[in-house]
Amino acid sequence: MDKNIKNVIFDFGGVLLDWNPRYLYRNYFEKEDEMEYFLRNICTDEWNVRQDGGRSFAEGIAELQQLYPEYDEAIRIYFDRWGEMLKGEIKKNVEWLRQLKSEGYGIYGLTNWSAETIPQAYTRFEFLQLFDGIVVSGEEHLLKPDERIYRVLLDRYHLIPEDCLFIDDNEKNLEGARKVGISTLNANLIDSI
Repeated sequence: MDKNIKNVIFDFGGVLLDWNPRYLYRNYFEKEDEMEYFLRNICTDEWNVRQDGGRSFAEGIAELQQLYPEYDEAIRIYFDRWGEMLKGEIKKNVEWLRQLKSEGYGIYGLTNWSAETIPQAYTRFEFLQLFDGIVVSGEEHLLKPDERIYRVLLDRYHLIPEDCLFIDDNEKNLEGARKVGISTLNANLIDSI
């Protein structure tokens, strides 16, 4: 790692935590193709991102239930059984985080995540207590890759962009970090450093 790096900023989903709605819906739908239809056309990634941006699940669910009453229960359990979508930690990356913390690096989190569901992650995964600071999109009503959310993290924790490395599995989010002067690493390349 670059000698100038003093702080490592981690995304959560896909980097430290294995989250996927299929973990829930494979047990709900009898057929895989019906589940895929539901996730592609009803409870879509784009719909979920609106909750990550600060909209309440109550509002998002009510909107979909009105449009798709035949999927009323399937839509409702997206929030009611949300914890079943969170399979567990991505062990090799969490081990690396622990190593970095033990070596004296500042450890920060910057995640697109709903303010309503992030408490479940905090409760289930003790390693999240190791962070020196965390910024959650749903609490800020800002989403990566909007440059403003990176600035919230930098300003709140008095970080210098050139001292930071940001790790995410989404190239657009990495590009947003680079625009504010933060070095980046694609999470898929962690094994190469």
